[in-house]
Amino acid sequence: MKLIITDADNLNVFVGDEHKIIKPEKEIHPCTGCFGCWIKTPGKCVIHDGYENMGIEMGKCSELITISQCCYGSLSPFVKMVRDRAISYIHPDFVLRGGEMHHKRRYKNMIALSAYFYGENITATEQETARALIAANAENFDGTVKEVRFYKSIEELEGLVL
Repeated sequence: MKLIITDADNLNVFVGDEHKIIKPEKEIHPCTGCFGCWIKTPGKCVIHDGYENMGIEMGKCSELITISQCCYGSLSPFVKMVRDRAISYIHPDFVLRGGEMHHKRRYKNMIALSAYFYGENITATEQETARALIAANAENFDGTVKEVRFYKSIEELEGLVL
């Protein structure tokens, strides 16, 4: 399954495979860093606002697609909060990967990350920062980077085939 997280309310993209789209349909509460998703309810956030299953949803996907406004080389606030609420995708235990300490995967799936950033005047530095962010996310999720692209406006993404 492809899991698509976007800050766009009405974006028409084409997805051929089984997919799920997470978009700002209701209020999302930020992660409080309580670690309840690791300890009290493994894999599931303890905040019940409709976004508590993000870690579980990531555990079902083969590709995580992010469509976000580029905010200083990072994700938009909504997309960042969804991704933060998915921290339960990883396990609290550590493993060594590439000589570095990382959390191990809670689920068996291997995620490929794709990111489509949009915004007027995205600088080269912001693009570099965004690419590094997605690469770091892939490393932390024990996944891979499929692609990272940049667009001048959300309208340029209309009709995109994912």
